[in-house]
Amino acid sequence: MSDNIKKVILCKYGEVALKGANRRTFESAMLKDIARRARRYGDFDIYTAQSTVYIEPKEGAVVDLEGLKNSVSRVFGISAYCEAAVCEKNIDAIRHTAAAYLPPLLRGVATFRAEAKRADKTFPIKSPELAAEVGGVVLSSVPGIKVNLDNPDITVRVEIRERGAYIHAGQTRGAGGMPIGTGGRAMLLLSGGIDSPVAGFMMMRRGVTVDAVHFESFPYTGEQAKEKVLTLARILCGWCNTMKVRIISVTRIQEELRAKCDESYFTLLLRRFMMRLAERAAREAGAGALITGESLGQVASQTMDALVVTDDATSMPVFRPCIGMDKEDIIKISREIDAFETSILPYEDCCTIFTPQHPKTRPTLERVLEQEARVDVDALLEEAWATRQLITVSEDF
Repeated sequence: MSDNIKKVILCKYGEVALKGANRRTFESAMLKDIARRARRYGDFDIYTAQSTVYIEPKEGAVVDLEGLKNSVSRVFGISAYCEAAVCEKNIDAIRHTAAAYLPPLLRGVATFRAEAKRADKTFPIKSPELAAEVGGVVLSSVPGIKVNLDNPDITVRVEIRERGAYIHAGQTRGAGGMPIGTGGRAMLLLSGGIDSPVAGFMMMRRGVTVDAVHFESFPYTGEQAKEKVLTLARILCGWCNTMKVRIISVTRIQEELRAKCDESYFTLLLRRFMMRLAERAAREAGAGALITGESLGQVASQTMDALVVTDDATSMPVFRPCIGMDKEDIIKISREIDAFETSILPYEDCCTIFTPQHPKTRPTLERVLEQEARVDVDALLEEAWATRQLITVSEDF
């Protein structure tokens, strides 16, 4: 019976609802993302009203609502989403639709609460009475279920809006944040580890369009390490659709540093080269900042003194969204975005090659510059830059 009911997806705004005069810019970016995703699941009408995005199958269209719901869960800017049944704005239609639509959704649920909202104030039945009507339908059609107003297992809602009455049971938390593309563009230093994909995700969640640069050390690192990084980029594309990844070889830089500089400074000097190359990649991509996965004190190159020395090598802002996070918190996000199992694959990246036994944890810029003067910085940068490859990846692999 419920198969004949018209169903839609409702997406509730997050921070976008708080925007003022430029709110439409954020709404447009969010709708563009939803429309891009919706195309693969059927033919839909998509529009906004009262801080809600409506995704309605077009008349007669064959659609995959379940697949689209899963995709909508990755749209930044959406705080919550749900499937809802739609009917005419009269009490008989609401009762009939609730009786047909809700019981399968409430099977096995012990307690519920019914709520009603009248965005259309011309509807003659007030919200408390309407909630009671729908609650009565649930009690009579779902065996064993009970009312719990304080701590229900699920909340059933009926919303009276301009185009009809919408009935739904429970909603799922969305990705939150700001719509992708509204926060500028930045370049992510993407290693093969756990932290940098999380850092990229966190900046995407603030609306930043992210490109990536990865540093390889062939033949010390192999094709599997490179493919691992591209897989991580594809995982991130589940939120941003496509990403341009620049692969740059730093093998000659590492060999020169090993040959001419004190071992204890090796990682710091390498990081400074990486920052310079990342800035160059960022400017080529039209990006205005760098993103790294560094967390304060996690390793020797991430002490406060070491980060100051690293930042001296670039004139760009460096965003470090993981800087104050505990490792377990980073791992939790890595699991949530489905990156963890790939990140822990045992393929070495360039940062694990020639690692010093006793790295400097409290370096001074003066001493680092003395070490750096032992190599031809400009020549090494040009040689590394000439190796770059540009690879475009997408969520479709």
